[in-house]
Amino acid sequence: MDDLESELRVPGELGENESSDDESINRKRIKKPNLPLAPPIFKEKPCETGFHKTTRNCLQHIREALLHHRWQKAAEYMSSYSQTLEDTTANMPQLYAEIIWRIGTEILHHHPDSKLEDYNSFYERVKHSGVKHYLKVCLEHSFHLLVNGQFEDAKRQLSIAESWRYGKQSADQSQRIKLIQAYSGFLDYIIWCEKKATVSSTDEYDAGVNQEMHSYFRQSSVNLKEIMKLPGVWDPFVLSYIDMLEFYNDHEGAVKVLNDYAYDNNLPPNPNAHVYLYRYMKKHDHPSKKLLKVLKILHTLVPSLELMLEYCSLLLQSDKEGDLQKALGVVLDLLDYASWRSNLDVWNHLMTIIKRLRLRKQWLKLVEEEMANRKDWWLAMHFTTFQARRDLAVNRELLEVKRFVVGAFCPRYASMYCGVGKETRKGVTSEAQKTKRSKKAEKDKESKTAKKAQKRTRKAKSRLTLRKLLERRRAHRQEQKCFKDA
Repeated sequence: MDDLESELRVPGELGENESSDDESINRKRIKKPNLPLAPPIFKEKPCETGFHKTTRNCLQHIREALLHHRWQKAAEYMSSYSQTLEDTTANMPQLYAEIIWRIGTEILHHHPDSKLEDYNSFYERVKHSGVKHYLKVCLEHSFHLLVNGQFEDAKRQLSIAESWRYGKQSADQSQRIKLIQAYSGFLDYIIWCEKKATVSSTDEYDAGVNQEMHSYFRQSSVNLKEIMKLPGVWDPFVLSYIDMLEFYNDHEGAVKVLNDYAYDNNLPPNPNAHVYLYRYMKKHDHPSKKLLKVLKILHTLVPSLELMLEYCSLLLQSDKEGDLQKALGVVLDLLDYASWRSNLDVWNHLMTIIKRLRLRKQWLKLVEEEMANRKDWWLAMHFTTFQARRDLAVNRELLEVKRFVVGAFCPRYASMYCGVGKETRKGVTSEAQKTKRSKKAEKDKESKTAKKAQKRTRKAKSRLTLRKLLERRRAHRQEQKCFKDA
């Protein structure tokens, strides 16, 4: 890749009609691109052995094979490059081990002939080559086993990693151990789910299976509780723990866990935590006051969420005076996003809010407060002539609702929006009348042709009857003549 010209054209191979002058002109036109290539990891040193030079060139060949997706060639070079782990003169053994680990897993993931045994042997070799990366490699190995359905082997790898210690324990090492314990608890939850499925499939009560389930629940809950104390987003661990608590009817404990996960200041802001809390409380019929409290915070985090429609409906069911204005703000926040622009449910909520606000005094003042930051662009966003034609073509009910809304907010703007709707409706009705007329003309033509055909058939029948009568008369005359002669 040093010379792009050599990649595009092989020197010495010219076409039949090409000359060396043309080739020199084409070479001048071709410019070498200034690509931001990554610097080499190992640079050439003035005093290096032949082994180090060979390994450096081997790594360069591995990089080129990976860039061109030549996985078989990369694997062959990697088998030779792994000899760097046996080099005792190298001053960077951990870096060599990490390079082999990263590149080796990439090759195994993309190689078409890779098997689970190859992964296991590779991970075992890499784990014992670099002490600093032991816990990371164990965790990645357990992930691969988990994806392939080897739950017991993944559990065994995590248990080995939990009990592993080397030297003085650092802060990073303790955090990795807690993460490994959390995934161990997650695997306990998966095994607990399998036991629960077997218990639910059989009607007979088995005390041994239930006791085994409870032991897996205790092991999993201990590990999952510890990971929730650390700052981070732990959605799958929280959901698995809540599922187990709900199975054992510990609803208070589940609500406490969800509250801590949503409102703990040590954890980063996570809208999913509030969503999980709201859905659990709604599932178990918590009062609307608590549900409104959860949705209020969720509205500040993600105002375009689909749950805001439920928030608006709960505010409309409330008896407080200020909740109606809050519902107006929630609906307007939804309509600020393009994904909700043509949603009929949102516009219906806005229409009901306007109808209720009209019953109050100075309702226009409340509307102006909510529309203060939107008056420059909101009407132009939702009530254009193009939008009116589109609403009429897609959903006429939406057009009627928006016509009512714009008439309440801004009557001057309504004339333009409604006029476009009437014009388009006139065009639609005129086209419909034209189609009706054409259909009627076609029917008239068909009836005329049918009448003509009936007349033709009648004439043909009358001619046949006349011929039969004439033939009968001739036959009768001949009979009479024969009788006289006789």
